Amino acid sequence: MARLKIIIISGLLASWFSAAFSQDQSCPFNINFSAGDLSSWSAQTGLVGGSTRQYPTNTGVSVIPEYSILNTGIQVLTSAGTDRFGGFPTVPVINGYSYDYSIKLGSEATSWDLQQDNQRSPGGFVRSVTYTVNVPAGSPSEPYTMTYAYALVLENGTHNSNQQPVFTATVKGPAGIITCASPSYYLPTLNNATGGNGQTPTGATLDSAAAIADGFSLSSTLFLSHAGQNNGNGTLLQDIWTKPWTEVTFDLSPYRGQQVTLTFEASNCTPGAHFAYAYIALRNDCGGLEISGYKEACSNTNTVYSIPALANSVYSWTVPAGWTIITGANTNIITVKPGAAGGIITAQEINSCADLRDTITVTTLPPTVAGFLTGDNTVCADANSTILTLNGETGNILGWLSSTDGLRWSAITNTTNQYTAQNLNSTTQYRALVQNGSGCSIDTSGPALVTVNPQTNGGNLDPDEFTICPSQTQQNVILLNGSVGQVQNWQYSYDGANWSNFSPVNTNTSYSVSSVNQTTYYRTLLKSGVCPADTSTIAKVNFVNVPFPSATINPDTASICYGTSTALNAVITAGTNYTWNNTSTLTNTGNGQVSAWPYAIHATAAPLQNTDYILSVTNAGCPNALLDTFHVFVTQPITVFAGNDTSIVASQPLQLNITVSDSLANQYTWLPGTGLDNTHIANPVANLSNMAGSTITYTVRAATAEGCFGEDNIKVMVFTTAPDIFVPSAFTPNRDGRNDVLRPIGVGISQLHYFRIYNRWGQLVFSTTDMESGWDGTINGKLQTTDTYVYVTQGIDYTGKIITRKGTVTLIQ
Repeated sequence: MARLKIIIISGLLASWFSAAFSQDQSCPFNINFSAGDLSSWSAQTGLVGGSTRQYPTNTGVSVIPEYSILNTGIQVLTSAGTDRFGGFPTVPVINGYSYDYSIKLGSEATSWDLQQDNQRSPGGFVRSVTYTVNVPAGSPSEPYTMTYAYALVLENGTHNSNQQPVFTATVKGPAGIITCASPSYYLPTLNNATGGNGQTPTGATLDSAAAIADGFSLSSTLFLSHAGQNNGNGTLLQDIWTKPWTEVTFDLSPYRGQQVTLTFEASNCTPGAHFAYAYIALRNDCGGLEISGYKEACSNTNTVYSIPALANSVYSWTVPAGWTIITGANTNIITVKPGAAGGIITAQEINSCADLRDTITVTTLPPTVAGFLTGDNTVCADANSTILTLNGETGNILGWLSSTDGLRWSAITNTTNQYTAQNLNSTTQYRALVQNGSGCSIDTSGPALVTVNPQTNGGNLDPDEFTICPSQTQQNVILLNGSVGQVQNWQYSYDGANWSNFSPVNTNTSYSVSSVNQTTYYRTLLKSGVCPADTSTIAKVNFVNVPFPSATINPDTASICYGTSTALNAVITAGTNYTWNNTSTLTNTGNGQVSAWPYAIHATAAPLQNTDYILSVTNAGCPNALLDTFHVFVTQPITVFAGNDTSIVASQPLQLNITVSDSLANQYTWLPGTGLDNTHIANPVANLSNMAGSTITYTVRAATAEGCFGEDNIKVMVFTTAPDIFVPSAFTPNRDGRNDVLRPIGVGISQLHYFRIYNRWGQLVFSTTDMESGWDGTINGKLQTTDTYVYVTQGIDYTGKIITRKGTVTLIQ
């Protein structure tokens, strides 16, 4: 809740009107800021509980700063924007009533923005505007009402409620504040803030349920708050609460002939670091209560009627027969479902200050029927015209809409039931907007679709000229590029002037020239939908009466292993010369001359990677070469890793497992098969109980289906001892490749927990959990001199037993 203060001061005015004058119901000048400034309003800015600055009436200002800083504290608004926290308009239209003007009272500025001696000034900003109303003389039984609307943006200060940012409206008469017309709005808390007496301060808990019940909602927009100690950089928080536009009214008829003051005030929190601002708009209508809503209602369509709220009021409504109040019967806003006939709506609101009533006469209209459009058409792009007609509608045509994608729509200014769509370049959908009176909803008609075909473009034939020989089956294809439309047929001509259609019809975008015996011209005939046809550019095919080269190859595709070769065989049956590419990996290619037909070539290819070999054959007199390609695929070297050499005890099963660089090398062979459960899988198990005290070396081959393979071996030492961890008594890290690294030797050990080495002072110099890792005799990269060290090692054997060993080892230099 925010606190709003409205002050109305009344004083007797001598002889406003004589009794003979009619009662004046007009509103005071510029009460609604229609002058665009604060004429007739006074203003004040300052600090909560501190000094102020006064702005008297009739100064004509429209903008007033926040106390002593440049931020705007009070501003008259003559056009609507959107508040960045609340998303509501800054000048309201409420249930059909347009206010046209408003003021913004306050800002996002806090005491952080007002620095004194590099310290945040105490006390928050406060701003207010005041109007002194000379209430017209007359009978107190005739209402003289003032109606304002407000919208709020409040930062939650986490203070006790009486110190929170607040908006107040205060009406003050001759006897003081008129409490029934002077509400306050703030964000309520549980008043549980603590601090003082040496305690660490804690903020009060916001009573969010009460805030929501009072019409507030939490804004999703973050705000950089400087609240809190030493918070110079600020903290992004989501703690701004907003309340949308709400109308309030009060009756000044008891104060006819007197003066009453109306004050609006927005105050930051009392400590000053949390802001508040409000928007206020006033009606320029003081003649009593007024019901807002449609006077022409739409039958069976939910409709809202409202009156400005009266503080602590009791509300009652009546509606015409056949109408139903759906919600809000005891509030100032009702939602009704109108019946078939009109009638009278009455509203009454009563509190300790006023008893206000109003009636409006309402009629009903049938619901909007949007109807449907006719005139679907297909046209050619650019110059086109289609008449569309709206049929079967009930209501007024507000305008038309068009869309080229069915998602984004553009407005068309046309309020008749016909529209001419013309000069379109894209397929376009149209709808009409229809509304049967302002009380009925706007609806869109059924659509009409104008399909637009692009202009035909014959495109280009590529190549535009080439030569062909008898029996040529290569380099004889004509391609159509850059066309728009569908191919209707191809055409040919022997003179480039007289054309004949292909038979049978060819609607492809390419053509393979064959069976010609003279120079021939080609073109395509295209058509885009309903657009006129067009022809492509012309391709000229020259004829040379020399046979096209002829040859066969075998094989056209071959797969070899890395480092091997394959034969490339060819037989030329027409031609005089030939050449190869990629000759660096070819042998036996011949001399390039064809001595007689048939002419056989037996070349050998030995590439180290996938390679295409192209044999080019020419026949003297024909300008075109026959190109034939051998594809040779090379399986790259296959790398096999059988595992590191290892040691086991006689009774220990050994799980072997190889890794292979090529997944296609999946045919396995292990030799010898001694002790193996399977010699043709990647991961056999070896049981070597009968080989205690000896060593065996396994060789494994992984081969592809084509016979390419890789090999590796693994040496296994079989100990007669029980599982153990052995550590040499000395090592010589002199970089000679022998005994340079100290490693634990696990026999029957499935996992090494640790291997640690300490110097004579008990300092750890090396540690590992990897059986293959070891100490190279250096500390921090420096090779140590001859000395004795202590080792401790622990592992778990293949049966699950923990093995721990310790001892000394000598580093020899």
